[in-house]
Amino acid sequence: MAINYTIQAQVVDITTDTPKTEDVFLVDTNVWYWMTYPNAISFIPSQLSEYPGYLNKALGIHSRIHHSGLSLAELAHLIERTEREIYEKTVGQIKPKEYRHNLAAERSRVFSEIQAAWGQVTALADPLTVTIDGHTTAAALNRFKTEKVDGYDLFILESMKNHGVVQVITDDGDFATVPGIQVFTANRNVINAARSQGKLIIR
Repeated sequence: MAINYTIQAQVVDITTDTPKTEDVFLVDTNVWYWMTYPNAISFIPSQLSEYPGYLNKALGIHSRIHHSGLSLAELAHLIERTEREIYEKTVGQIKPKEYRHNLAAERSRVFSEIQAAWGQVTALADPLTVTIDGHTTAAALNRFKTEKVDGYDLFILESMKNHGVVQVITDDGDFATVPGIQVFTANRNVINAARSQGKLIIR
């Protein structure tokens, strides 16, 4: 079933856009996964080049780049799952918790991959801090009513708001449902929806 995005953000196509020195980007987890993890996979192979290519251009001209500490949890999950799938190709299917608890050598290798990836993230980007307290959770829950994003993204959006960051590089179409931000993406479904709804901008 096709996803029917109601676009509220301004959308920028990174396959035609050129980053600017004055840009201030929050980079979403999926982009860090493709950028920092050698075994990253994608159902759309162009993602493996388009997002790292755009981010490298932004870094090259000294755009300000930020990450969220919440991305560590998502990145660790993605890397562990990918490493388990690689392992399964040689030995057969294994349950996630069996893989995590019963195979010490694999666990050590997964940790090394996560540590290396996160080391690159923190070297390339400054953190956007977020305090998850009663005020923040209430704001996140209120946001959930109107913006179709997942739990992690609720808090990432709150940290962006608190730091005055409105630009996000992501393949996640959910961000396009958030008003008041600019979504820099190569996601064709989002770009086409934004074009038809008058939300695609050319800088």
